[in-house]
Amino acid sequence: MTAKPHLPPSPIDEGKVTVTAIESVQPLDLFPDLLLVRIHTDAGLIGHGETYYCAEAVQAMLHDWMARRLLGEDALAIESHWRFLYERAANFGVRGTEIRALSALDVALWDILGQVCNQPIYRLLGGPVRDKILVYNSCGNPQYGPSTTGRKGWPGFGAIGEPGPLGDSWKLFHEPVALAEELVELGYSGLKVWPFDQAAIQYGPARIPHRAIEEGVQPLREIRDKVGMDLDIFVDGHAHFQLPAALRIAEALREVAPLWLEDVIKMDNLDTIADFRRQSRMPISVSEMLLSRADYNSVLMHQAADYVMIDPTWVGGISETARIAHLAQTYNVPVSMHDCTGPLTLFAGLHVGAAVANCCYQETVRAQIQTVYRDLIDVEVEINGGYVNLPQGSGLGVRLNPDLFKPERPGYRISQH
Repeated sequence: MTAKPHLPPSPIDEGKVTVTAIESVQPLDLFPDLLLVRIHTDAGLIGHGETYYCAEAVQAMLHDWMARRLLGEDALAIESHWRFLYERAANFGVRGTEIRALSALDVALWDILGQVCNQPIYRLLGGPVRDKILVYNSCGNPQYGPSTTGRKGWPGFGAIGEPGPLGDSWKLFHEPVALAEELVELGYSGLKVWPFDQAAIQYGPARIPHRAIEEGVQPLREIRDKVGMDLDIFVDGHAHFQLPAALRIAEALREVAPLWLEDVIKMDNLDTIADFRRQSRMPISVSEMLLSRADYNSVLMHQAADYVMIDPTWVGGISETARIAHLAQTYNVPVSMHDCTGPLTLFAGLHVGAAVANCCYQETVRAQIQTVYRDLIDVEVEINGGYVNLPQGSGLGVRLNPDLFKPERPGYRISQH
């Protein structure tokens, strides 16, 4: 018998997977304010992550500062890296650029861990508590965020858009019944709308005229009259309003019985948010605009929310999203996942939603899923009967389009060990 040659153990066999490079790109010709991230390892595995808004600043934070921690280090030491980067960033602010950069890295590291274990991330978070995820449709349009001209919009300026396929924000004001009937026929149980953005832009945060309120509420009345309570209605104010205007809007919405009011009031004073919930006597969702577990804890302690909304690529990645979801569960407050920002945000939310029992909804935007997401990822997101199946495959179960990561593309950077 011929002896087999002795082969050294692979890095994965010994649990050693080292970060060798970090790539990022701003897809300026597709989704200008999105930042896509890949983490390379010596095992040949690549982790994928993303975040959204102020992509140039996040990209600089990632390569010029955070890469110093990760390059040459153990890719599987996710919690160690998270704590180090968060605590160092907390010394000069942490909210904003820092936490978004950390979010993108954290999602990519979890993707690597799942690939090493040959398991989807939700199994590493404790395993599935459901076999499919309930979703709602946010009524955007194909130009809400994406752009082929490099145009970058302003956060929370929800344009009505143009008529045409997937122009749901336009349909809300011009064909609300047809929009509602279409969504019900497709199996959706909820739709999110932002009917007061244009009034906020025109009149400012302190006052909203009765006429503008009527223009925003009327399409929702028509939807209720036609489909009854078959659709949950979520009303997003994009944090445009101060307390008096927010209360006026809440009172006008009472007749359409929204499942929640989301970010109708500015999220920068938690005491006022709690006061808004008490005075409005309406269910309140708070909020992907909060960027630390400490903020969510304060909201819950102040009894300021009936629902907690989390964006995985704004709040600290999969690690922090799961922690906040479990925190909310101790208060018997359900959690929903935000996505109007990118495909990996959606997948990160699906993994946490699959593994945490009090997750009740995942936001989706069909105007993005059926257009720009197809250019960004290798998986078709399928919504059937108002649900998305659990992600398949190891890690995130989705890969970014490798053609986007070309050194000659504008907005590309790489840091190497």
